[in-house]
Amino acid sequence: MTFSPKPIFQGDPRDEGVPRINIYLLRLLYILMFFVLGKETWTHILTHQGPWDPTAAVAWCVWTAFATLAGIGIFRPVKMLPIVLLEIFYKVLWLILVAYPLWAKGTLAGSPAEAITSEFLWVLLPIVAVPWAYAFRNFIYQPKKVASVV
Repeated sequence: MTFSPKPIFQGDPRDEGVPRINIYLLRLLYILMFFVLGKETWTHILTHQGPWDPTAAVAWCVWTAFATLAGIGIFRPVKMLPIVLLEIFYKVLWLILVAYPLWAKGTLAGSPAEAITSEFLWVLLPIVAVPWAYAFRNFIYQPKKVASVV
């Protein structure tokens, strides 16, 4: 009996043709989001004292909703792919708009953005986990289906 890793790189019809490796990576990502981010955000929301700053409250509520929805992704990884795409987009955008200019000036180290930058660089995990061919085919390019004439 020999072990071959080939099947984990092949599409699985149970998951709309997405390779098993992507399903495993997405589930790992959803588990991390649900438990790690969820613990931090729910703890912050439930223990918050006093009035909320409206802008900060929006951020905490979005992250909490995001982490909570990731729980669905553990069981339905392909269906919840849009929240992973959202995560990639907002983190990469923030890194470009906030972190990169600070880094280019040499002022990122020691700034309030340094800790967020360190956390947001983990965006590589979702970038690797996303089945890009599936995402492109289903969310960006949807060829018109031609009705067959009989």
